[in-house]
Amino acid sequence: MAFVSKRMKKMAEGLDLTKAYTVRDAIDVLKSKSTVKFDESVDVAIVLGIDVSKSDQNVRGMVALPNGTGKTVRVAVFAKSEKAADAKVAGADIVGDDDLIEKVSKGFLDFDRVIATPDMMAALGKVAKILGPKGLMPNPKLGTVSTDVKGAVLRAKAGEVEFRAEKGGVVHAGIGKLSFGTDKLAENFKALASAIVKAKPATSKGVFIKKAAISTTQGVGIKLETSEVK
Repeated sequence: MAFVSKRMKKMAEGLDLTKAYTVRDAIDVLKSKSTVKFDESVDVAIVLGIDVSKSDQNVRGMVALPNGTGKTVRVAVFAKSEKAADAKVAGADIVGDDDLIEKVSKGFLDFDRVIATPDMMAALGKVAKILGPKGLMPNPKLGTVSTDVKGAVLRAKAGEVEFRAEKGGVVHAGIGKLSFGTDKLAENFKALASAIVKAKPATSKGVFIKKAAISTTQGVGIKLETSEVK
């Protein structure tokens, strides 16, 4: 039996945790139940009707949240010459080529997003086993392998987030901070939900959106109406 703290029990008081809420109503509930003194992150979990063991049912992508995430994203760029200069101008936190690959091979991972130019991908293969498991390996399909380094850095800094289906077909993603307010969080949720629906694999049959919930960093999970995920 799972342990439930007194604080969590108190937060759940007066709530019907079996009820499905609209996104806006759920956000309002989260705001009313928050008792911590810091600005909590708001997270979404969406269960998809896919078989993650099949490669053709992989759901993964990037989406630009209209109101950002409220988090500072440290961006590392693997590029040379002019492209490296473009990355620095765009605001990349770390820029390098073979020297940066060497640092990563020794354990340096002080960044949240990795962007690379196509000509650097062969060399990056040396640290693929380090970056891959952490979800940091650049991928052309996600726009993190690009000749438009400046654009990729600007999007990452502006609040572009990655989503992917994990074990059980669950997608977890943050949509901002509680201080954003209902309107901005609802707009961010809509952008994320739309991107996930558009990423539906052609081979996925039956119900695609099975369940959805929203919660804060230290709050209870609020069930959402699946019709909201469109």
